[in-house]
Amino acid sequence: MATIKKPDLADPILREKLKNGMGHNYYGEPAWPNDLLYIFPVVILGTIACCVSLAVLDPSMVGEPANPFATPLEILPEWYLYPVFNILRVLPNKLLGVACMGAVPLGLILVPFIENVNKFQNPFRRPVATAVFMFGTVVTLWLGIGAVMPIDKALTLGLF
Repeated sequence: MATIKKPDLADPILREKLKNGMGHNYYGEPAWPNDLLYIFPVVILGTIACCVSLAVLDPSMVGEPANPFATPLEILPEWYLYPVFNILRVLPNKLLGVACMGAVPLGLILVPFIENVNKFQNPFRRPVATAVFMFGTVVTLWLGIGAVMPIDKALTLGLF
């Protein structure tokens, strides 16, 4: 059975940190009402604002109309499939490419288990989960940007 250490609220150092809003980084913070009532609505509204602003700045009707009698030179998937499309495109063995594409959902299945290793909410106190997230984000962006480039620049992005 796990022992939960409760904070000593009579400690003047902890009280000073709590006054500055730094409590959850040191001993954990309950999800209700702190996260669910105050932080989640801000994140949800921010996400909606980003989606609406992207829709306004880049409307889907911009561009030439589709011609059903002419096949484009390169057919690209939807933007969220760019990274796995680039993996399939740059690997010489297509079986290896399909296996790497299958590794993506398997890696996503492992995320909850990596997250539950540590009890802290602070990303600086969860180095494994933070490192996996940062590495995955960088690799996904790198592969996604490379998917819209010519195949000889798909992995290097023309930088090397």
